[in-house]
Amino acid sequence: MKTTLIKNGTFITMADTQVVTGCLEIQDDRITYIGSTPNQPLDQYDEVIDGTGKLFMPGLVNTHCHAAMSLLRGYGDDLALQVWLQEKMWPIEGKFTAEDVRFGTELSILEMVKGGTTTFVDMYDHMNEVAQAVEQSGMRACLTRGVIGLCPPDVQDAKLKEAVQFAKDWHGKANGRITTMMSPHAPYTCPPDYIERIVQAAHDLNLPIHTHMSESRREVQENEEQYGLRPVAHLEKLGMFARPTLVAHGVHLTDEEIATLARYDVRVSHNPGSNLKLASGIARVPELRKAGVLVSLGTDSSASNNNLDMFEEMRLAALLHKGVSGDPVAVPAFEALQMGTIDGAKSIWLHEVGQLVPGMKADLIAVDIDQPHFYPKTNYISHMIYSASAKDVTDVCVDGQWIVRGGECLTLDEEKIKYEAQACFERLTSS
Repeated sequence: MKTTLIKNGTFITMADTQVVTGCLEIQDDRITYIGSTPNQPLDQYDEVIDGTGKLFMPGLVNTHCHAAMSLLRGYGDDLALQVWLQEKMWPIEGKFTAEDVRFGTELSILEMVKGGTTTFVDMYDHMNEVAQAVEQSGMRACLTRGVIGLCPPDVQDAKLKEAVQFAKDWHGKANGRITTMMSPHAPYTCPPDYIERIVQAAHDLNLPIHTHMSESRREVQENEEQYGLRPVAHLEKLGMFARPTLVAHGVHLTDEEIATLARYDVRVSHNPGSNLKLASGIARVPELRKAGVLVSLGTDSSASNNNLDMFEEMRLAALLHKGVSGDPVAVPAFEALQMGTIDGAKSIWLHEVGQLVPGMKADLIAVDIDQPHFYPKTNYISHMIYSASAKDVTDVCVDGQWIVRGGECLTLDEEKIKYEAQACFERLTSS
């Protein structure tokens, strides 16, 4: 058993005692103590870390991402969602090889982990490559093979079989750091009978479901024209919400639809940066939270964001809803921090991360608060939302293992990944 003590630190716990000054103890992969003084003599610890000038908080949880799309950052900007997808993203994504997915994912993992994200949800193709990258990096992830059903029946069958096999192969692997879901890409990319088959597979595997839903007005209108129902009622009819479900975006929702999501305990990943850039709209987050819907935060891909900075998403979540509602307490700082940490973990059915309390997994990050933009030392919860950025993160621990120290990722070769990612992009766009 390895024991580590962080002393002289400031800790945002995301529990009843929100901020603690003092010490935090880790034994192997779990937090075992937090308090003002050490739990035992310093010479009893295998490692003692001086936390002077640093703030420690739970690792951030990104609940919607397409990591490999980092290769397309800046490739198709300032376009409407459907144009962006059909004319820019899908044609070049069709050229992606397994190697492209590997290096694109590793590029995103580097960006995320160095910026304080310890857990992410990923929906994409070539998911074995993604899982291997996660395993090597030391991060935590909830992974799913995203399935688009606009293809012949034999291709649909092959995709579903692949998604099922991936879930069987990887759920619970990497010492439990990897979990899986089933993912029909969206109601507008999957025929109803295909969604029903994916739902049945989720029942068979006892897994949650993740999908895009109600992201743009056009999507909602076309769903009504094609199926006579808005997306929420459509997916309810197809039985999706009989499984634990996480939907991405949920921008265009009526009061009745919000009540339906609350009734089924459907979780919503709010992606403010991506939704703003694609002009998709602003999700009704205060109304969702008031109705009891669990809302978390996601970056979406860095092709639509264009970064994976979860501090930025928390700040946007706090600011946007004040601005559009005229209510300065629509999303207070602590609630934005909850959405980026503990609520993110709960949204993907992880019950042992998201708080710095004894018994929880040791997933935590350190922020350098000895910088001008964190002075005066007034309210650190406010500072993390309105002042901090990913660049302020210095150290990252996942499952009790330090995977970033002094801003350097210890598990991946950053220079090689940057070189290979650039080479992948140049090859993909050369013809």
